[in-house]
Amino acid sequence: MLRGPRAAGVRVLLAGAVFSAAAAAADLPTLRLTFRPDGRFEPDVLEVPAGRFKIELVNASDQPVEFESLPLRKEKVLGPGVTSFVVITVKRPGRYPFFDDFHPDVKGELVVVPARD
Repeated sequence: MLRGPRAAGVRVLLAGAVFSAAAAAADLPTLRLTFRPDGRFEPDVLEVPAGRFKIELVNASDQPVEFESLPLRKEKVLGPGVTSFVVITVKRPGRYPFFDDFHPDVKGELVVVPARD
């Protein structure tokens, strides 16, 4: 463990990096995806311009769920009633499937359209 003035400087740098990352995520275009109590996504299709964006994940069910997308290489487990998010960067327009890994028959799709200038 670091001690002294150097350690204080390292802690300040780390705190700044964490704050900067949180602030950057807050400024991103944000989509909301809800895992409904009936086991479906709402909405089941999300459309977003190419680039960096955030998907807010809301588990409105009483069971654990997992957002997973193999082509996007993203996954996030949420307990019952939990809200969280994933930050994704997609530069290529296209259709990217996602599903609930605990309920693989529940599927959705992220549609990435060309970025607007």
